[in-house]
Amino acid sequence: MTYLSVNEYAAKYGIPERTARNYCAAGKIEGAFLTGKTWNIPEEVGLPSRKQSTKKVMPLLIALREQKAAKLKGGIYHRTQIELTYNSNHIEGSRLTQEQTRYIFETNTIGVTDESINVDDIIETINHFRCIDLIIDRAEERLSEAIIKELHLILKSGTSDSRKDWFAVGDYKRLPNEVSGNETCPPKEVHRQMKTLLSEYNSKKQKTFEDILDLHQRFEAIHPFQDGNGRVGRLMMFKECLANGVVPFIITDELKLFYYRGLQQWPNIRGYLTDTCLTAQDRYKALMDYFQIRY
Repeated sequence: MTYLSVNEYAAKYGIPERTARNYCAAGKIEGAFLTGKTWNIPEEVGLPSRKQSTKKVMPLLIALREQKAAKLKGGIYHRTQIELTYNSNHIEGSRLTQEQTRYIFETNTIGVTDESINVDDIIETINHFRCIDLIIDRAEERLSEAIIKELHLILKSGTSDSRKDWFAVGDYKRLPNEVSGNETCPPKEVHRQMKTLLSEYNSKKQKTFEDILDLHQRFEAIHPFQDGNGRVGRLMMFKECLANGVVPFIITDELKLFYYRGLQQWPNIRGYLTDTCLTAQDRYKALMDYFQIRY
């Protein structure tokens, strides 16, 4: 059997390469399979049929996609990129300020400063912008190990971690790790536990706010990557909110300790994490009100 690359398939049918790649990742092209990071598409397979979706796309997702495509400044896409990237990175120890994060997003440069700046902080900021674009583009795609690994690959590419032999960029951890002094899933068990988690989550037809929080807590407890778990996990939450018509939220620095407590106590007291995330959601709703976007 003859196979086409994503580029060849896209050229054959006159569609963007990203669309062809998304079709493959979503399982819409029968017989397509990965070899390493390259999709192989059977030559005789045509375009997938476009079934009319009965699921209504939330106005926020429409606005984010339109503003992203238009490269609009000063809208909710612009604001989300800066606030989600700054806060998620800052929780993990980035020393870049919110204004520096804004400057990088708006100008693709870093302003001159008297303080030394960690190069990884800059790289991961730029990479995080790309991760947000991915979850906006593919919000409605079924959550899978492939898309989770792709987020990690984008986030950590080009960093000092990516040059370490033992660090698996875009793949599950090779060495045991812990979080806040607590044991996490052993490396050899990660794939099995992630498969179980996603199978249980995806079996729910309509995911609720609590389902998304439960997914996040269990993901962080598994801690599948050597580093970057918190940021990938929060990106997953944002994506799943967009996919299921739930107003998303951004965990800010002042909510960090409550957020950590909520994750730790989730198996016993779900109210801690729920209340923290509802507070963050109220703040994002205020942002949507300002930009006149319904929820």
